[in-house]
Amino acid sequence: MRYRSLGNTGLWVSAIGFGGIPIQRVDESMAIQLVNRALNLGINFFDTARAYTNSEAKLGLVLRERQSEAIIATKSMARTRDEMESDIEKSLRALGTEYIDLYQIHNVKDTPTLDQVLNPGGAMEALLDAQKSGVIKHIGITDHIKSLLKKALATNAFETIQMPFNPVELEEVPELLEMASAQGTGVIIMKPLAGGAFKHARLALQFILEYPVSTVIPGMDSLQQVEDNAVTGSRSENLSPEERSFIQGEVDQLGSTFCRRCEYCQPCPQGIDVPMVFLLDGYYTRYGLTEWARERYQGMKVKPDVCSECKECEERCPYNLPINEMLVAARTRLE
Repeated sequence: MRYRSLGNTGLWVSAIGFGGIPIQRVDESMAIQLVNRALNLGINFFDTARAYTNSEAKLGLVLRERQSEAIIATKSMARTRDEMESDIEKSLRALGTEYIDLYQIHNVKDTPTLDQVLNPGGAMEALLDAQKSGVIKHIGITDHIKSLLKKALATNAFETIQMPFNPVELEEVPELLEMASAQGTGVIIMKPLAGGAFKHARLALQFILEYPVSTVIPGMDSLQQVEDNAVTGSRSENLSPEERSFIQGEVDQLGSTFCRRCEYCQPCPQGIDVPMVFLLDGYYTRYGLTEWARERYQGMKVKPDVCSECKECEERCPYNLPINEMLVAARTRLE
């Protein structure tokens, strides 16, 4: 496994880290196997969040016993001091650890929210207090909006940033990486496979690792994924012209209007599993699995025909996707 510096934190993190969203889907026994296998293969950076239901607790089953081998990052949507104090305590209890290496202010979507967390009474106050007491070592921020991350970097308040980056999401990335490098800010890459849209995970991950990022955190919920990703994290060569051409072909096919399965649109007031609808539509349109996709669509308990067009999902989508229009188009194909 190759290791890279996490900005000026003094931490060295594995080039491939462990994204903690998919572990919600496995039982405790498999979670223990996944985390132990990742550590044994040299993966030392683990990213989770308060919002990921039982992800912190499942990672903690192993990390509390092997914390000296790991760098633990979590995050919270808390915006006020009191809310963040509460979430830090909850994270520590769930993980079962005495401290957390990196605590991030999660998914700051606009300038007023950034101001809120940094102003008196904001979440940053609780993080700084926790840092002084030693239960939090470093402080970061996550965002899907590159322009807002530039504003966050300009404050010099954060030691790390976490952002989406993959072969189809290149806009503003070079400028952000240059700013982060100049300030010694660590860069954590989420959504490296664009929510599973890329067929060849290794190529997409290698593409990202050619850039000056600290670590890339694909989600993992199988031992095979852990092992494959660890191999990728050990590779030092760049993509070949043929591999680069393959990736570009996938980029051309995907375009820009597609679901990354970040799940920020959830929950739907009507109970529609919006990311699942788009996942099945992707199998239908991109992979040619038309009957397979239709069969599973028919098995969904709640279908998009109950959509009330309230557009709450569109308001929460960090990519500003026209979700209602996309649901109508998916229904046309899948029904």
